[in-house]
Amino acid sequence: MTELDQTASVLEVHNPATGEHAGTVPVTAPDEVAAAIRELRLYQPEWEAIGPEGRKRWLLELQDWLIDNTEHLADVLQSETAKPRVDALIDPAFAVDLLGYYARRAAKFLAPEHPSPHSPLARVKSLSVTYRPYPVVGVITPWNFPLAMPAIDVFPALAAGAAVILKPSEVTPLSAVELARGWAEIGAPPVFKVVTGAGETGAAVVEHADYVQFTGSTATGRKIAAACAERMVPYSLELGGKDPAIVLADADLDRAAHGIAFGGMFNAGQVCISVERVYVEAPVYDEFVDKLTAAVAALRQGADGRESRHDVGALANENQARIVERHVEEAVAAGARVTTGGKRTGVGTFFEPTVLVDVDHSMSCVAEETFGPTLPVMKVADEDEAIRLANDSIYGLSASVWTGDKARGERVAHRLDAGAVNINDVFANLFNFAMPMGGWGQSGVGARWGGAAGVRKYCRAQAVTKPKLPTMTKELFWYPYDMNKLVVAVAAMRMAGARGIRRIDLPKVWRLKGGK
Repeated sequence: MTELDQTASVLEVHNPATGEHAGTVPVTAPDEVAAAIRELRLYQPEWEAIGPEGRKRWLLELQDWLIDNTEHLADVLQSETAKPRVDALIDPAFAVDLLGYYARRAAKFLAPEHPSPHSPLARVKSLSVTYRPYPVVGVITPWNFPLAMPAIDVFPALAAGAAVILKPSEVTPLSAVELARGWAEIGAPPVFKVVTGAGETGAAVVEHADYVQFTGSTATGRKIAAACAERMVPYSLELGGKDPAIVLADADLDRAAHGIAFGGMFNAGQVCISVERVYVEAPVYDEFVDKLTAAVAALRQGADGRESRHDVGALANENQARIVERHVEEAVAAGARVTTGGKRTGVGTFFEPTVLVDVDHSMSCVAEETFGPTLPVMKVADEDEAIRLANDSIYGLSASVWTGDKARGERVAHRLDAGAVNINDVFANLFNFAMPMGGWGQSGVGARWGGAAGVRKYCRAQAVTKPKLPTMTKELFWYPYDMNKLVVAVAAMRMAGARGIRRIDLPKVWRLKGGK
């Protein structure tokens, strides 16, 4: 949690569970952001020039640093988020895994491609596509994963050969500052900078960067998209989510209950792909609700130190706690029933892990993104109703389907309006970097990862042609125009690409000259 004074020169960061002071960071003014980006531009060409193998050396050095400093990084992360120790250790572990993936594969992903010409006329040219990085990539990250979120975008951008300026959330800036410290400590080229502050600092990044990657609210994402469009700068946005889970009558209910409990409560529900709506077929509804309630009620909530004693931590800030509280109170007032949890604990920003039943789509807990430890559950008549309700949302980030029939699971998955669907699991796509992670609808634009696409998104594709044969003084189609040459070319193109009689209808081609 951060105390923010728009006129202050520093941000004071506090632990949301205890209120203890966690650290201080400066507020980077807009003109300082612009100066930082100008400096990054000076060093980026050399970073690009050393190539993927040269960059690999530094990225793996950073991986070593992350491993060597894992406990300290988890300490810092806990100090600003109040995460359980296990959750805090996931961030650096995830960063290490992702960094190794892109460091070792960037050379392959960025290698020039040589497409095959599509027609005989084009075969006189050698074709190549190369990938040139945007000079400076601006990354703006949220507060829910203060180390993993920067890693997700910073590492592939660096691997691509771009310089990177990172603006972490003003709520949790300390972990990002540690990442920048690590980059400096290994002696890496000065192509990665962190700037800290609130809205003005982020706006300056958007104003000056050559590519913007933003993760956060849909409302802010719209503003960034408009600003980037005005400058004709490319961008990628991962925004809100309201991920559905569908539990079919043939599912393993024990696995579904435990999986959905984890999917809804991990990081106190503060995950873009948290399970936030559950649709259960009527024949197993009561049994599933009992199992889910038991699984959620058994969760241990509290503040950890270095020892692991709890499963669910605090919410990141007071504003988030109020949103969760409002959603639950409005649902209960409208007729919903709480089977476990349902209120704040009275300590810091902790909110009890909560299961809500008798809910419907008119309630804010179903229609709006909650981003907290709540699981609204609805009974549905059948698979079709579950799909219809799951798709009844402005969001489309991810979803899960729980069934004992794999073919049925795939059939349902392909009918859901979501960028990713996990069958009998949650978050599985998040840990498979070869798969794209992108939202549909108001959940975003573009995607993370997807193997080579995860690096190439930070590059401009450059098409280059060169002659295969000795060149003439003039090409056949240069001035002055010659209808005979045109007819020959059209005939060749139709023979290569048309179908049926049209491939060989030479009289029709000849008539293009305008004669008989």
